[in-house]
Amino acid sequence: MSDITVVGAGVFGVWTAWHLRRAGASVRPVDAWSSGHTRTSSGGESRIIRIGYGADEIYTRLAIRSLDLWKQFGHGLFQRTGVLWMARADDPYTVATGCTLRAVGVPMEFVSHADLSHRWPQMRLPDPAVYAIFEPESGALFARHAVTAVAADAVRLGVRFETAAIAPYSLTAGPTVFACGAWLPKLFPDLLGPRIFPTRQEVFFFAPPPGSTEFSPGAFPVWIDFTDPRGPYGFPDLNSRGVKLAFDRHGPPFDPDTGDRRPSPELLEEARRFLAQRFPALAGAPLTESRVCQYENTSSGDFLIDRHPARPDIFFVGGGSGHGFKHGPAVGELAARLVLEGAPADPRFSLGAKASVQNRLVF
Repeated sequence: MSDITVVGAGVFGVWTAWHLRRAGASVRPVDAWSSGHTRTSSGGESRIIRIGYGADEIYTRLAIRSLDLWKQFGHGLFQRTGVLWMARADDPYTVATGCTLRAVGVPMEFVSHADLSHRWPQMRLPDPAVYAIFEPESGALFARHAVTAVAADAVRLGVRFETAAIAPYSLTAGPTVFACGAWLPKLFPDLLGPRIFPTRQEVFFFAPPPGSTEFSPGAFPVWIDFTDPRGPYGFPDLNSRGVKLAFDRHGPPFDPDTGDRRPSPELLEEARRFLAQRFPALAGAPLTESRVCQYENTSSGDFLIDRHPARPDIFFVGGGSGHGFKHGPAVGELAARLVLEGAPADPRFSLGAKASVQNRLVF
């Protein structure tokens, strides 16, 4: 097989290149800027890695495999903080999550409302129907550092990274994997434009109180709140960058090249109101950092890992933003097998399963 080109050096791209090289292939990753650059969906400081996915065992097993590979990779890419998943007692998705985690043997515990208040008094949860699932072995990945570390190891293995702008079908000498996130629908507007939806997302970091350690990683977990339709989630004060808060709901459509990356005052004010209600000690906390990035979800939220229907030498790996970073190692492994072994795409990840209307089912 001739050189395999991988377009995009985000988490899916670098792990695909790494697995291809480990399998003995000659690999040429190409990115318009660099691995982990500021506009990529894989940039930024931190990403959650948790195992629970409702009844979607396929994603639970991908997360298990990925967490193992992240840990094996080393370089301080992962910090075990535990992940706290809050929901109401009658939430079917959370009930299914607990059943799946138990079935596959993932360490977890159910935490009552009373125990939540006792173990993490930083939080205010006025609804007595709220309880939680706690994954003690899960936590946070250091996103930009992780991507650049995998890229550096791929170079050590003999991979040749290039910086270049790429147009669709411009690479005809050998197989090409397009793993370029929110740029996929721009490169293939007719095929992927109706199937991948880049959206504008905002993330905020707030300073903890002076002299306080109550929001440090040892005292406070990564958390996700499924009781709130906005999908709030957050991180402890990792590397003293601030307490992170974001909302998982989809923002407006966004162009990764020309979109305005200044945070909006309205969303910042919404974040401040949430903090004051949920974490009283952070009421009025100074904003230390903010970031505007993008998701690039498919219609259902399922990944896209498949061939081009008319060009068997072209492969797509994408649709991961919002929940995909954690899965980078396993997704790269699947993509490498698709390219090298010619195996059919998993039906969940096939192009044919992607619709043109957003109806996200994977969280």
